[in-house]
Amino acid sequence: MGWCALALTSLALFGNFYVYDSIAPVAEMLATQLGYSDTQIGTLNAIYSLPNVVMVLVGGMLVDRYGVGRMGTITAAICLVGAILTAASPDFYVMAAGRLFFGIGAETFNIATLSAATLWFPLHNTALAMAVGIAFGRAGSLAADLSPTWAASVYAQGWQAPLVLAAVLAATSFVLMAAYWWFERRTGVAELRSSSHPEHRPSWRDVLAFGRPYWYLLVLCVLWYAVILAFRSTFAIKYFQQAHAMPLAEAGQVVSLVFGSALITTPIFGWISDRTGRYSIFLAFGALLLPVALAAMAFADGGLRAGTVLTGISFSVVPAVMWPMVSRLVEPKRFGTANGMMWVIQNGGIAAANFVAGWLNDKYGASAANPAGYEPMMLFFITVSSLGFLFALLLWRSARAGEGRAPAPLPG
Repeated sequence: MGWCALALTSLALFGNFYVYDSIAPVAEMLATQLGYSDTQIGTLNAIYSLPNVVMVLVGGMLVDRYGVGRMGTITAAICLVGAILTAASPDFYVMAAGRLFFGIGAETFNIATLSAATLWFPLHNTALAMAVGIAFGRAGSLAADLSPTWAASVYAQGWQAPLVLAAVLAATSFVLMAAYWWFERRTGVAELRSSSHPEHRPSWRDVLAFGRPYWYLLVLCVLWYAVILAFRSTFAIKYFQQAHAMPLAEAGQVVSLVFGSALITTPIFGWISDRTGRYSIFLAFGALLLPVALAAMAFADGGLRAGTVLTGISFSVVPAVMWPMVSRLVEPKRFGTANGMMWVIQNGGIAAANFVAGWLNDKYGASAANPAGYEPMMLFFITVSSLGFLFALLLWRSARAGEGRAPAPLPG
């Protein structure tokens, strides 16, 4: 039954991730057809993150209190409304409002789907189950990257048709999550799990019980996600088109290497983590790969494909290890709150990175006529991701010293 539940939530994640990554393939069309600046394009993904600087912690607590199925279905409906609004009008403020609505629902939706793994796989295969779900989400992002190729006729119609396609996939996610809620209620798994733990009402005070390793993990999460999502999901395709003279379809194919590699390797690293318990060292390895990959893309001749593959491996290792590690650093009854706290600050970082990257591109005149104008953005991403690696090392050192208040031995 657990694998059936995982299939429903994983397929729902596919559509959700597709919608998030639907901006990058149309970024240049938004600039050329609608006259959007890079600051406005960056804002479309930054504004997704802004409400979650507060809302996602509340969302995590609501998942803890009201359950995966109910909150997952409600937030999937909010995501659908946001996707429809994004595709509805060329007006920047309408499109930004759509991304705002989508952001209000999407991060809590993601917490709900991750929490489903702890609900159905509380003792064994937790990392593998989460990694499978994440891999399906990556498949959605991969589909978005490749959409200029497999949906070329859609893109030939201009900026709006690709965003309508994203709204259709958001509707599919809503249907799948509603089906999961029905399945959860039919099996009674939530009631069974809650009966095995003392009743706990989520509280703001829960965050005070988290130990130092959790906070190292949180900072790593913020810095790593801020860079990889602001670059890959907003500016990468446009950067490849204008700084490296790639056509849209080829740029999408190169960026898709990130998720092509992540699709296969994320479940593998999840399985290895479950078997070895060596979470911190894997996190340090994955965090190191990101600044190396960005440097290769920015400064090495012929480094684009190698850099995107390295980014894909980083995108495999870090999420496959990070989220299961949370479940070992905090008590199961506080898992949603712990994730919510991480995603609160993470979304602030993602929003800031999108704003800063867009501002740097506009300030230095980044364009096809001035490829060097993209260098400040790339230096910014390399610097921030390098700081993330330093916090991964601090987490590794804490794990080796046996610090933390984990409900199980601190993973090393």
